[in-house]
Amino acid sequence: MAVRGTPQRVIRADQETWDEYGEVCKAEGTTRADDLRRHMHARIKTYRAEQRRIAAEERAAS
Repeated sequence: MAVRGTPQRVIRADQETWDEYGEVCKAEGTTRADDLRRHMHARIKTYRAEQRRIAAEERAAS
C-alpha cells in the first residue's frame, strides 16, 4: 500500500508508544505507515458516510 513519491509527514508520539506500536504492526505483518494509512482511510470513509446520512435526513425532513 506504500506509495512512493508521497510527502512524508511528522507525527508526535512518545518513544514507548512508538516502539510498542511498531511491535504490534510487525506482529500483524504490516508497517506503521501502512497501518496509519488504513486507519486514515477508514476514518474518512466513516465520516463521509455519516455526512451523506445527515444530508439525506435533512433532505427528507424538508
